[in-house]
Amino acid sequence: MEEPRLTTDIWVKAHLRQCMARNLPAYVLRKGAEAGATVLLKVNRLEQGCQLLSQARDLDGNLGWLAAFDGALVPEAEADAYIERAVGRDPDIWVIEVESRTGEHPFPGKVM
Repeated sequence: MEEPRLTTDIWVKAHLRQCMARNLPAYVLRKGAEAGATVLLKVNRLEQGCQLLSQARDLDGNLGWLAAFDGALVPEAEADAYIERAVGRDPDIWVIEVESRTGEHPFPGKVM
């Protein structure tokens, strides 16, 4: 039996509060389906570029992240174009942006 999970909207709200507590600017760029939706995390490291992480689960069901562009930082315009394509493929996706020069964010899970 699968253990109960939070809906996507509650999960996002909880982590946005953690961003506020850490004084990290964070924004919902796109609100997706209320439950069962994937989250795309844009970590904006400002002049350094952006990292994009797509929520995924490993074979054991643990939450993690798939890094776009092999984890490399890319210009914001390139990150935004990637997001547009992702939304075109999955209109239920949530897109969250966190501004952090160090890449810090409170969203749990390892990068796979």
